Amino acid sequence: MVPKNNISINGQRLMGELEQLATYSDAPAPAVTRVLLTKPDIDARQFFEQLCVDAGLEFRSDASGNLFARFAGTHPELPAVATGSHCDAIPHSGRYDGTVGVLGGLEAIRALKESGLRPRRSIELIMFTAEEPTRYGIGCIGSRLLSGVLAADAADQLTDNDGTTFSESRATAGYAGPLTSVPLNDGSYAAFVELHIEQGPLLENDRVAIGVVTNIAAPAALRVTYTGTGGHAGAVLMADRRDALLPASELALEVAAAARETSSDDTVATTGVLDVFPRAINSIPSRTVLEIDIRDVDLEHRDQVLNRVCETAQSIGDRYQQKTSIRTISQDPPASCASEVVTAIEKSCQSVGVTRQRMISRAYHDCLFMALICPSSMIFIPCRDGVSHRPDEYAKPEDIEAGVHVLAHTLNRLAE
Repeated sequence: MVPKNNISINGQRLMGELEQLATYSDAPAPAVTRVLLTKPDIDARQFFEQLCVDAGLEFRSDASGNLFARFAGTHPELPAVATGSHCDAIPHSGRYDGTVGVLGGLEAIRALKESGLRPRRSIELIMFTAEEPTRYGIGCIGSRLLSGVLAADAADQLTDNDGTTFSESRATAGYAGPLTSVPLNDGSYAAFVELHIEQGPLLENDRVAIGVVTNIAAPAALRVTYTGTGGHAGAVLMADRRDALLPASELALEVAAAARETSSDDTVATTGVLDVFPRAINSIPSRTVLEIDIRDVDLEHRDQVLNRVCETAQSIGDRYQQKTSIRTISQDPPASCASEVVTAIEKSCQSVGVTRQRMISRAYHDCLFMALICPSSMIFIPCRDGVSHRPDEYAKPEDIEAGVHVLAHTLNRLAE
């Protein structure tokens, strides 16, 4: 335990809980696979609930499976200050993405309680449902619903690869009730702060302890489908082919070129999915599906690339004489973080005695949607080599502890 300003973070307790959480996985260690509302995810949720109950917090859930734990303030009628993140994990990822913000948020609240502090405003910890898009193809389902960005009917009709709807999976997991009850009322929270690993190399390279996030990039996601004509790989002559893999391959190259040729250094574009049907070595591909992620902190630059990719996708399909379908999966605006929350984080860094720098988040998080509800920002901590979404994702215990310490001070500052 490292006492500073009467707030003590129990790093050993926190690291033990992160280690335990990582065992709820469909992949062997050190990898973590924890897909929304599968058994590992449900086990992780039960583990989190027990920790919150043991800490004496008021616990509840909503119809979408968002989990809430509240430390009541002296004036509980005031809008609360919130923190939190997610615990679902993409296949074969690491143990720190999201989880540092959930269990670190719990440790920050415990530290405030154990120090004898009781702020005016309540402090609420949120574990958001489905920050990762693994199961239903769209990320941040819980925070989208909380903010009203995602309609209840649309969310319930989301369907995974096995044909199970979100409505069915949440009911099976015990999250009953209409999703229309999930959106928050205006003024529900006074502020929101999310603690997270950076998922990039800047803090480590610059030897800075804390990143104070000022802007959050947002992705536009596309699904492009080319439909050609299948056939036997040996029997159909080249002049007669309508191979659906060829336009898809060309488009993937054009996606990367569109991002490189923009005037913004912050524009990135990725073809993360390329499915080929029927996927047989001796069969000409009859259909291909690409899923494309384009993001920037500047909406104009992001949408310039988005429009170029859409136009290019269609022209390539026309040139190859293939049926082309272009569908927008999501198109969210970037977020600017609130100056008062940024200032509170910076003052807390001074109180704790750690270095900090302002930075943008090129990954998007639940904070992107919480920023639509209340003043929000993020606290970043370094991760080794900037690696994330891989089994070798790693954050030093002392860096996690420093981030939690800053979070505790920030929550206390905002709640007062």
